[in-house]
Amino acid sequence: MHSRLAASAFTVVAALGLVAGCKSTDATGSSTATTNASNSNGEKSGASAAVPDFLGMGLQSAQDKAQAAGFYKLDSHDSLGRARHQILDRDWKVCSQKPVAGTKTSTDSRLDFGAVKTAETCPAHDQAAPSAAGRVMPDFSGKSVSAARDALAPDTSLDVTDGSGQGRMVLIESNWKVCTQKPAAGAKLSGQPVALTAVKFEESCP
Repeated sequence: MHSRLAASAFTVVAALGLVAGCKSTDATGSSTATTNASNSNGEKSGASAAVPDFLGMGLQSAQDKAQAAGFYKLDSHDSLGRARHQILDRDWKVCSQKPVAGTKTSTDSRLDFGAVKTAETCPAHDQAAPSAAGRVMPDFSGKSVSAARDALAPDTSLDVTDGSGQGRMVLIESNWKVCTQKPAAGAKLSGQPVALTAVKFEESCP
């Protein structure tokens, strides 16, 4: 009988040892996985690296270079402030970058590229989009209709007409610049409709 009790006790102790061993292994494995967390491309996240120089590169090439250096959080915007979307990255080139080249930062940091179409000239500085309209009407003169629409509240009634008098439809709003606006810049906004006249960017306002 004593031998049976001893055997039973040994079995219980062994079982407890196995359970404790499993917990220890799981805890250690979880900690290691967290410390060595990798992204889908096998790069360790959170590593520190110098930001490469992307200026003058095609946007697609710049994005590929950034990922090769370990940066995967990438944004881009229209350097001309026209609120155009970079749909075909190969059609765009990099004019500015944040952070600037040589900056030592975490590879978890987000890189932002300012870009223009490959046939366009980079501006000396990125042109800012109009400030978001609050209770005061922004100045949209020379800005794209698309940027003006983005600055207005989503429920704003917006009417855009061809300022050249040709009666053309304003279809791709990022290709049209504002010539006149009503209400005028600085006027109080209280939900009233907004009217703009516009011409294409290569044209002069009448």
